[in-house]
Amino acid sequence: MAQQTYTISELAKEFGVTTRTIRFYEEKGYVHPSREGNKRLFSAADRVRIQLILRGKRIGLSLRECVEVIDMYDPKHNNVDQLHSLKATVKERRALLEQQQTDIADMLQGLDDIETMCEQALTDARQTEPDNQKPN
Repeated sequence: MAQQTYTISELAKEFGVTTRTIRFYEEKGYVHPSREGNKRLFSAADRVRIQLILRGKRIGLSLRECVEVIDMYDPKHNNVDQLHSLKATVKERRALLEQQQTDIADMLQGLDDIETMCEQALTDARQTEPDNQKPN
C-alpha cells in the first residue's frame, strides 16, 4: 500500500497558508518532502508537523517554541518531557497574554476618560457661547 502524500498546494490550501510558508518550513528543516521531478511530495508526518506548527503559532507560540516542543515528541518514552515543556510554555504564554489583556483594558479606560473629558469640554464650551454663535 502506497503512503499518502500531499503536494505543497494541497497543504497550503488545507491550512490556509501560502506555499511560501511551507517552503520556509522546508528551508528551515522542519519538514522533509521527497521530490518527484520539481514536485514536492509531503508525507503524512510532514503534514502533521505543519499542522502542529500552525496550531502552536495560532496560540501565540513562536516558531522556535513550536518546533522545540514537536521535536521533543518521543512515543517510546511516554512524552513526559514534552508535556512538561509544553505546559511550561503555555503557562508563560498565558501570563504574557493576561498582562497584555490588563494593559489593553487600562489603555481603553484611559481613552474612555479622555473621551469623557472632551465631551464635557464641548458641553461647557457650548454653554458659554454667545447665542449668535451657537449652531442650529
